[in-house]
Amino acid sequence: MSDDNQLYLPESFTALYVPPGKVKPSISLRDMAQRYELCEDLANLLTEKAANMQFTLGITEELVLQQCELGLLTEPTVVSPIEARWVVCRLAELLNWPMDQLLQAPPNGTSVA
Repeated sequence: MSDDNQLYLPESFTALYVPPGKVKPSISLRDMAQRYELCEDLANLLTEKAANMQFTLGITEELVLQQCELGLLTEPTVVSPIEARWVVCRLAELLNWPMDQLLQAPPNGTSVA
């Protein structure tokens, strides 16, 4: 990245774009930074909605996360399935919710590029 872009890209996000057995991402750093900003914004925007869903519907945190992931994958989609999984994992992290079950289930898709 250039010196004028100080955006930190977490390894958990950059790993989404590195094909198995490769070391170079499948997209440019600039594109990756844009995708990261979108996904991070989505996770932050969903925090209040997710907390309200759990409270008003009386459902488990796991079910809320599953519903959020399904919502992110509803057409028209703005994120890939693997990005949607990252978003809900980040959402769980922001809300300090467990994500063990989420991490054990495969995402609804396996590639982003």
